[in-house]
Amino acid sequence: MRIAFTAPMKPIDDPVPSGDRTMGRLIVKALETAGHEVRIASRFRSWRKDGGDDVLTALRKAALEEAERVAESWTKEGYRPDLFLTYHLYHKAPDWIGPALADRFGLPYVIVEASRALKRKTGPWALGFQAADEALHRSDAVAAIHNWDRERLLPFFTDPEDPRPGVLLPFLDSHAFEEAAKTPRPPVQAPLKLLAVGMMREGDKTRSYEVLAEALGLVRDLPWQLTIIGDGPTRDHVLDLFPADRIRWIGALPPEQLPAQYAAHDLFVWPAIREAFGFVTLEAQAAGTGVISGDALGVPEIVQDGVTGLLAPEGDAKAFADRLRSVLNDPMKVRAFGAAAAAHIAEAHSLEAGAARLDAFLKAAQEHYRCVRSKPKQDS
Repeated sequence: MRIAFTAPMKPIDDPVPSGDRTMGRLIVKALETAGHEVRIASRFRSWRKDGGDDVLTALRKAALEEAERVAESWTKEGYRPDLFLTYHLYHKAPDWIGPALADRFGLPYVIVEASRALKRKTGPWALGFQAADEALHRSDAVAAIHNWDRERLLPFFTDPEDPRPGVLLPFLDSHAFEEAAKTPRPPVQAPLKLLAVGMMREGDKTRSYEVLAEALGLVRDLPWQLTIIGDGPTRDHVLDLFPADRIRWIGALPPEQLPAQYAAHDLFVWPAIREAFGFVTLEAQAAGTGVISGDALGVPEIVQDGVTGLLAPEGDAKAFADRLRSVLNDPMKVRAFGAAAAAHIAEAHSLEAGAARLDAFLKAAQEHYRCVRSKPKQDS
């Protein structure tokens, strides 16, 4: 299948690393793994930090001009995809390009990772909210990345029999992590080697570090050592949260060095404040390292509580500390968690598993388009 792809939130060749960029690249890789031919239709970025009618009206005009440019290029080349796929849609990153091209060329239109916040229906993001809703209306299949987002999409799809809204669980290219997991691990001994990986920036990332520091302070009486991987503008604040004699900060690392780091530690610890799911949590488990995490948003759909790790109520430092204490007092749990985590990711969240889910998702979209949108209109 020939697939035209765009990512209005952040193009997949954006120079700034992020989970969103990683997921976009993985979707393209999974599609190619499934045998599809993917073309980046546009690198137009519709995401804006601030809304307002003037900003969004000008953005819509620019987006439709880009759609026209792409259409002319396709026509001149003689190219016609079989389907248009947009990755990550919401009020701050609406998609005008995908629906316009899907209508122009008569294509199924699908969305992967859509979310909907009703409180943005009015106010400075109203035009973005409306545009995102129009894209949902035009869609032939829509996938949230976890059930929390899907539940917020459901009010839009008023027919309970509408097959379009679904969940496409996150996945990763786990091969390097699986290789790291094969490295023999030394016997578990005190102090347990804990690992946290996260960017150091204002907002939820720094809040996660704050909750982690508070939780670790509550288990200061037990033996542990924490390695922190990450850097950013709040670095000094973050590092000051932890006792200097019990942490090792090694800064930001390139992706290829992370598998070995996960595999060299006993337990991955991350409160995951307001995280959709957290690639680091997938990566740690793929490397055979169990986790203690906050149960934010989609995290419970990638961490099997009590099997691959332990979950604590989001933002609750005492509950997080209680989970930590239970493992620090019974350190053999870490090996059981790690073995179960590696098996879980290989089965449900590998690139191959993601490719199979994406392939089925696209076929369902094609069927919806064939049955619903491509029917000739009846004469009145």
